[in-house]
Amino acid sequence: MKPLLIKGGRIVDPSQGHDGVGDLLLLDGKVESLGPGLGAPDGAAVLEAGGKVVAPGLVDIHVHLREPGREDAETVATGAAAAVAGGFTSICAMPNTDPVTDNQAAVGFIVKQAQAAGAARVYPIAAISMGLKGEQLAEFGELIHAGAVGVSDDGHPVASSHLMRAALEYSLTFGIPVADHCEDPWLFEGGAMHEGLVSSRLGLKGIPSATEAIMVARNIMLADLTGGHVHLLHMSARSSLELIRRAKDRGIKVTAEATPHHFTLTDAACEDYDTNAKMNPPLREGDDVTAIREGLKDGTLDAIATDHAPHHYETKERDFADAPFGVVGLETALGLGLSELVGAGVLTLPELISKMSTEPARIYNLPAGTLRPGSPADVVVFDPEVKWQVEPGEFRSRSQNTPFAGRELAGRVEHTIVGGTQVYSAR
Repeated sequence: MKPLLIKGGRIVDPSQGHDGVGDLLLLDGKVESLGPGLGAPDGAAVLEAGGKVVAPGLVDIHVHLREPGREDAETVATGAAAAVAGGFTSICAMPNTDPVTDNQAAVGFIVKQAQAAGAARVYPIAAISMGLKGEQLAEFGELIHAGAVGVSDDGHPVASSHLMRAALEYSLTFGIPVADHCEDPWLFEGGAMHEGLVSSRLGLKGIPSATEAIMVARNIMLADLTGGHVHLLHMSARSSLELIRRAKDRGIKVTAEATPHHFTLTDAACEDYDTNAKMNPPLREGDDVTAIREGLKDGTLDAIATDHAPHHYETKERDFADAPFGVVGLETALGLGLSELVGAGVLTLPELISKMSTEPARIYNLPAGTLRPGSPADVVVFDPEVKWQVEPGEFRSRSQNTPFAGRELAGRVEHTIVGGTQVYSAR
């Protein structure tokens, strides 16, 4: 492996509080050093990064890769390719595959597929319960030994408080988070979008914010009871953030994430029955978007995650009520963060990198999110000023279900490096 010297970029590494122009040397798959005026070793490749940002590779802790079972929508290989095109060097794969990732063989399959793809690092998140049925705990020890970094029944809430308590207690042995899709299934039942004026006007059954907040409160109470670490997936409602903020003030082990679509769009995006605006949790109201942005700024929300949920074109071409939930997000997340958060003055650039790299890695204890010497040489180089238009037909993902088609964004990935090897270049 050739040494690689990245020269003259703005190096932003929140893990070290570093933000300044300099050079970054990668050697033998690891970060060797960073600073001004570094020399290139004999035989080194040199990447000129003047005017660009050089940061730890982005980390997405909430991705659906669909393989096995729905390879028509995505595979581990196509999802990993989409990830590196979006600047992500590490992604966490959710277990709602077919068959479910609830055993060692299933975890091992994802690990092997990711290695064969040779793009982003893929870390499986295994199921909390067998078959995602919410009845019997999966064998956490075997799953972690096979390569899982956490557990979740995402796509399904853990409805049983007894099972969720057991999962949190069991997780303490392994030091992993238990990630929950916060949804009261009885209050949610049959809903298609946020319950409000828009759903009433469209004649669609609504999903009230309380559907999420009820389970957020339940999970916080169980984390307090057990001492376990609960991670709350894709927060969407301002009432949920109020609960999380108070829990953190009390020292309860709770972390939470938000998606780009929830800090960008409101339920008005559903006005034309556009199924690409149908996701779960649903797009909510303007006050919720404001609350999500404030939560990212004040630390109530620890991370930005895409909830990348690819669907084949034909499955989304249905009546709104019958179409599946979910949107793709790996290739638009950085541009949305730069445009909607940094561009709007909500976050600084280092704060955005922290939310998309350093903090997600911390939640799942991943060897990522830093450019410290000796750390894996996972790096993203992007131009924060370049403007580009979202063209779904150019996605590396196998699916194109995005609500951002045609939108102009600022900031685009130029190079993605994993383990010292360049795996993506825009040129």
